[in-house]
Amino acid sequence: MTTLATPDGLLIVMGFVLLMLGGEFVVQGAVTIAGRLRVPPLLIGFTIVAIGTSLPELAVVLEAVNEGTHEIAVGGVLGSNVANVMLVLGTASILGAASDPGQGIRRDAMAVAAATVILLATVLIGEVAWQLGILMLLGLVFYYSYSYRASKAEGTDVEDSDTWLPDRIALAVPVTAAGGYMIWIGAEMLVQGATGLAGSYGISESVIGLSVVALGTSLPELAVTLVAGLRGQGGVAVGNVLGSNVMNIMGILGVAATYSGGLVIAPEFASRDIWVVVVTSGFVVAMLLDERHIGRRVGAAMVGGYLAYMAMLYL
Repeated sequence: MTTLATPDGLLIVMGFVLLMLGGEFVVQGAVTIAGRLRVPPLLIGFTIVAIGTSLPELAVVLEAVNEGTHEIAVGGVLGSNVANVMLVLGTASILGAASDPGQGIRRDAMAVAAATVILLATVLIGEVAWQLGILMLLGLVFYYSYSYRASKAEGTDVEDSDTWLPDRIALAVPVTAAGGYMIWIGAEMLVQGATGLAGSYGISESVIGLSVVALGTSLPELAVTLVAGLRGQGGVAVGNVLGSNVMNIMGILGVAATYSGGLVIAPEFASRDIWVVVVTSGFVVAMLLDERHIGRRVGAAMVGGYLAYMAMLYL
């Protein structure tokens, strides 16, 4: 019997489906509401859409904290950052959707570098104290505020996001609420299934968090990337990936640490996985700061590197 045919495997698949549908509902509903309330499109891109696509990670991390499985929570964040950079951005490069990052990309790259340094320090220390969690959240608010002001000063703007919802706030509100409910139920299913799978097959919870959970919570970003590539929207995926990685570290870990009164990080993450995050994020940040083109060959190598990392985790 295959893994996906087991009860735990079915829970994981159902959790994935609910996370993706819920994330889509929340993002589309929020964009519609923001449009009706005349919120500037730039603010939508920096906050509502970015937070919406990161809700699966937040839901899974909080559910893992509630279950006492900090390894899944931390592994999910680390693995999601690796997946965003190597798999999602690599796919964007293959599709030609990362050829022109545009203005503001150096600012976002520096934010990723700073957030990654903070993540490295917390992993090596072995804990994210609740006080640091609050500071991380404040830092994220400052990052969004600064980015908004800087973009307005540069005279840049973000195009209105496409939405399949009718332009009616009476419909957008229940759709957004339904999406939030699906995300939380999907997160519960995913964590339960992943935990059960780890126990059944003797796989550590940290590996499950780094692979299955991380990939599942990165599916919304991957979906956005595929759409951007098919529509020929160059640079859209790059900003999404960088913003998502900053959100994962500063926002999601910050919320988890504050909510739990301190997040414990297993020593095994310090020996290997944090360095994978540092190397992969550092590689992309260096290329963007040097204004180098991330082409199809580089993208293919990044996707190949991600698959090799997954194989290494299980072998």
